[in-house]
Amino acid sequence: MVRTHRVTIQDVAVLSGLSICTVSRALRKLPNVSEKAQRQVAEAASKLGYKASAAASRLAGGSTGLVAIVAPTATAWFFAQAVEAAEEVFGDSGYDTVLISLRNKASVRQQFFADLGNLAQRVDGLLLLNIDLAPNEVEALEACGLAVASVGMRNVPWDNVGIDDEHAAWQATQHLLGLGHWDLAVLSSNEHSVVTETPRFRGFRRALDEHHLTVHPDLVVGAGPSIDDGRRAMTELMTRGGRPTAVFAHCDEAAFGALMALREHGLSVPKNVSVIGIDDHPMSWFLGLSTVAQPVADQGAFAANLLCERLLNTESPHQPSNHLLDTKLIERKTTRHKR
Repeated sequence: MVRTHRVTIQDVAVLSGLSICTVSRALRKLPNVSEKAQRQVAEAASKLGYKASAAASRLAGGSTGLVAIVAPTATAWFFAQAVEAAEEVFGDSGYDTVLISLRNKASVRQQFFADLGNLAQRVDGLLLLNIDLAPNEVEALEACGLAVASVGMRNVPWDNVGIDDEHAAWQATQHLLGLGHWDLAVLSSNEHSVVTETPRFRGFRRALDEHHLTVHPDLVVGAGPSIDDGRRAMTELMTRGGRPTAVFAHCDEAAFGALMALREHGLSVPKNVSVIGIDDHPMSWFLGLSTVAQPVADQGAFAANLLCERLLNTESPHQPSNHLLDTKLIERKTTRHKR
């Protein structure tokens, strides 16, 4: 038996040339969508045979009508964007949402998994946002009986939407190398080690490998996803005596912190040091930060659509799918040729 391709909202977005968020709104006949966009989406959906998830009237009997969105923190820009887009899709499909923030605390995370059985009595499904799960945590989620989808996770047994993080980091690093920077520092989401190396660090290292360069351990600093984290990491790098000509930060907010630290130490960007991040945070345009843009809202909306489809079609099992959305290099004022 040949398995046919399951048409998703991403297919409609690609064919119509519009974002997933716009397609989602158009399919549900929501306001603030132009007639032209409505027509493009309708034509694309018709050609592909795609139908939007049903509204609340089709919810199965016994359903709670509630979905939990679980994030490592509720304060970071990425999670706020993904949550808002997901909530819109869930609301339009007849589901209420509850946001669970793990607050980046091990104790809160342990309590969440300890209470998973009780949570399964109160909600119909879970949308997980960029949570690095241990094998026993994956097993617990599979055993709880809830429908699950995720954003930005890898090798999980449910539908996932994200970007190719390794490729995004490779794009950013290649940009710096192409500008003649050979002494590159990285503000990584964790300290480099064989065990914990992240996809974004792999992309950084792969770009160097392709130019026959090696990662200098003194130019690798672990940094969290906040501005303060980036500032501390960049300060630590300079305290070590590291003097890179360019810096790749694993996210834009860490890059903002790096810009602050460099200025505080009397260094000019990009005259003395070039800086690039990943995200395309709204402030990146204002600050002129070069970055690799990722469609954050589209990831949240797409994953929410997949979870709605899973909830409303429980009798039609399908293989979990992993959808990677495109990223794009955006060159602004914080990077330039080495002089």
